[in-house]
Amino acid sequence: MSFDKSNARIVFMGTPEIAAVTLRGLVEDGFDVVGVITNPDKPTGRKKLLTPSPVKAVALEYGIPVFQPARIRLEYDFLYELKPDVIVTLAYGQIVPKGVLDAPTKGCVNLHGSLLPKYRGAAPMQHAILNGEKETGVTLMEMVEAMDAGRMFDRVSFPIEEDDDYGSVYAKMSVAARDLILKDLIPYLNDQLPGIPQDEDLVTVASKIKPEDEHLDLTLEAEAFLRLIKALSPTPGGYLLYEGTKFKILKAALLGNADVPSGTLVKEGKKLCLAVSGRLLRLDLVQPEGRKPMDGPSFLNGHPDCPGKALD
Repeated sequence: MSFDKSNARIVFMGTPEIAAVTLRGLVEDGFDVVGVITNPDKPTGRKKLLTPSPVKAVALEYGIPVFQPARIRLEYDFLYELKPDVIVTLAYGQIVPKGVLDAPTKGCVNLHGSLLPKYRGAAPMQHAILNGEKETGVTLMEMVEAMDAGRMFDRVSFPIEEDDDYGSVYAKMSVAARDLILKDLIPYLNDQLPGIPQDEDLVTVASKIKPEDEHLDLTLEAEAFLRLIKALSPTPGGYLLYEGTKFKILKAALLGNADVPSGTLVKEGKKLCLAVSGRLLRLDLVQPEGRKPMDGPSFLNGHPDCPGKALD
């Protein structure tokens, strides 16, 4: 059977905005998405209102059936009734069991946010920034039971610029992933992309960012400290403690040398700076606990006594 956009039955699995961009791209390009699997609605905001995932919101907009198993490893019988030819996955958020992998006639593919085999795992974009990579990208890969270990069908790369942070890389990745699957899905279904195995000797792992990783490490060299800020911005936001409360640093830039201990706040003209390992970092965007983000001079105006105080 030869596949085209009209006769290929696609099930899409994903949860956050990056996945919603790809789902919308598939639908608007004419693919037949017969079902969407996403994580259950979550309480958000002060009122803890149940809110659908971005992927669910797109699916509802286009009238696509939505399935939200709390544990996909236990709840996937519905998938066989959908009779998918292929499952396309991007940032779903749960480990996918063999019973799901076996459901589609042409297998399951995943859009992974790195240039595999580097950065397998949950946080590839953040780790690429942390490690000072000059480029990253998306790999279209075969889904297998082992984490991110399947054959690679195609890759696309893009640069990580000096002013990029997690938010801007995420936006680039959203577009790159959408464009890659639109280019490759029909060739994949028609066995025109045989894929190549990953070189296991080149594998690196990008582990999940944990809450304790959000506490910025003042023992790092200034360049590494700045990369950590970028990897965590705008969300979840890396922080230090200012008078016992969280003080997030969302955007900063390296200046000259500092002659005060790491963690000391410094005033340079109208600019708020932080000493880190003998260098000054200009704090361009900060967020005190319980407040909205603000620029450094605004915080300095509201806290004129902060220069000389130590963050930890």
